[in-house]
Amino acid sequence: MKEIKFNTDFESLLSPLESAVLSVLWPDRKMKVRKIYEQLKPEMSVALSSIAVILDRLHQKGIVGRDIETGRGGVRYIYFPLKDRKQFEKSIIETTVNSLIERFGNAAVGYFNERFSEERKR
Repeated sequence: MKEIKFNTDFESLLSPLESAVLSVLWPDRKMKVRKIYEQLKPEMSVALSSIAVILDRLHQKGIVGRDIETGRGGVRYIYFPLKDRKQFEKSIIETTVNSLIERFGNAAVGYFNERFSEERKR
């Protein structure tokens, strides 16, 4: 079994369990709840139902999508990320920057200009 490297880059936006679930989903792309649970179980103490709840929350937030599979025992969801890691990071940056500009207007724009002109000088 491969070692899971938990993503801590998004801890201010996602719970640790949400980040862990995405860390499993991003490389494998489409997975059932049980498969995600089986990969996380050796690394952290977590219940299958907790993984299902987290995936539902990520679905409600528009971070993951899901397909429905019908089989013996009923309906199962197959989850997949709606954006790859780079696209997700870019959308977070875009949302954050837009929020700062909306909130602080010219002060935020001035700060960004000043900051990036300093970076170019280095």
